[in-house]
Amino acid sequence: HDLADYAYVQINDTHPSMCIPELMRILLDDYDYSWEKAWDITTKVFAYTNHTIMAEALEKWSVDLFAPILPRVFTIIREINNRFCQHCNEIGASSDLESMSIIHNNMIRMANLCIVGSYNVNGVSGLHSDILKADTFKEFNEIYPGRFNNVTNGIAHRRWLGQANPELTSYLNGLLGGDFIKDLSNIEELLKYADDKTVLDDLEKIKHTKKEQLAKYIKDANGINVDIDSIFDVQVKRLHEYKRQLLNALHIVYLYRQIKFNGLRPRPRTFIFAAKASSGYVMAKNIIKFICTLSDMIEADPLVRDYIKVVFLEDYRVTLAEIIIPGANVSEQISQAGKEASGTGNMKLMLNGALTLGTLDGANVEIAELAGAENIYTFGKDSESIIKLYETAGYVSKEYYENDKEIKRAVDFILNPAVVKLGNKTRLERLYNELLNKDWFMTLIDFNAYVEAKEQILADYEDQDSWNEKVVHNIAKAGFFSSDRTIAQYNADIWHCEG
Repeated sequence: HDLADYAYVQINDTHPSMCIPELMRILLDDYDYSWEKAWDITTKVFAYTNHTIMAEALEKWSVDLFAPILPRVFTIIREINNRFCQHCNEIGASSDLESMSIIHNNMIRMANLCIVGSYNVNGVSGLHSDILKADTFKEFNEIYPGRFNNVTNGIAHRRWLGQANPELTSYLNGLLGGDFIKDLSNIEELLKYADDKTVLDDLEKIKHTKKEQLAKYIKDANGINVDIDSIFDVQVKRLHEYKRQLLNALHIVYLYRQIKFNGLRPRPRTFIFAAKASSGYVMAKNIIKFICTLSDMIEADPLVRDYIKVVFLEDYRVTLAEIIIPGANVSEQISQAGKEASGTGNMKLMLNGALTLGTLDGANVEIAELAGAENIYTFGKDSESIIKLYETAGYVSKEYYENDKEIKRAVDFILNPAVVKLGNKTRLERLYNELLNKDWFMTLIDFNAYVEAKEQILADYEDQDSWNEKVVHNIAKAGFFSSDRTIAQYNADIWHCEG
């Protein structure tokens, strides 16, 4: 009866959501509690962290599949839903039942179950939590005022700096004196050295060392020699259309064409991708194939390969990320605004001295607030504009294709005979048709703004002192993103456990 005085269960996304009806089953069947008492205990024990607004990650299970396998648990879920719907009718919220009902169209909606069965619901970045309240779970927020809040994600800096970048860790230890590995907030002391030429040069030397290590891995794994003095432009994350690796690839096409046909001779750039895709996610695999085809085509072109390298590193995993992230100059965080709940790669790259190139999405917003908008690169439509475009069906990719010559040339390049010859015709045609006829995550809407931001990065990188001042601000302000702070905030705001 006093379980919540001793334990809390934090539901990490919808995957463990059946723990709610399972606790109800234990209390009802094994301990003979009444429904009312069991529900009172249960709803004081569980809190729910939502990690995404993506529909495929908000799990739904067919009643026809679920009920025969877990008949007792299903009857409990059904009763939870019946009582919830009755409550909605009593308070006059019945008009919203279609969106809030746990069971709808013969599907069990696990996110709705988590919200109804928990005493607290949090998002994982300020923007994400605002979207949950204003849009995704608007009706729930209205009937459960105060239940929704925010706890911004954090990272294990002892791994992502202390272990992954011992050179930078050792240097900062000697420079700062304080134990920032124990308490990452102490790293803010680095701001004292933002205009110290010696420190800026030292940070540049460390970055060069990490780029050398990454270049060796690329040579060993992919057989590609990359220029250490080139800009290492990194996009490492799960392969998904909303993360818009395709936008990055289309910019590479734009750059390729400028070099090949328009006489551009820029500072060399190395574009590094690493990602995994769901086994059944056809579009993701098409994008991977396109990126790898671009890599092969550029590497075979003696004119272009001195200025561009494209590297797709296979088998992305933590140990590989520990090599890539410390060597990055540019951190690609270019998801469609409103779709990335938080991101943690953006935090890891920031901590290791990469400058963020991103939309105002997820924790990018907080990175801009902490490091200063002048110390990162932002572009593209904001989340409110994107939501309105979805509501009004106001985005038509073919209009962008037909009205912008550079966009048309970049998209048409997907079916260029040289690309098709090296790639897979069927995959490339599907990719091309998807961009023209659907483009659900609006790849083309931000294309020109993205190109402009890339050009600004190229220009700014030429002034290494100014660039490294931005690096200092990013490293120094990364302390907020320690998972130590995140867990302390969960405890302070949600669990209230005594130390």
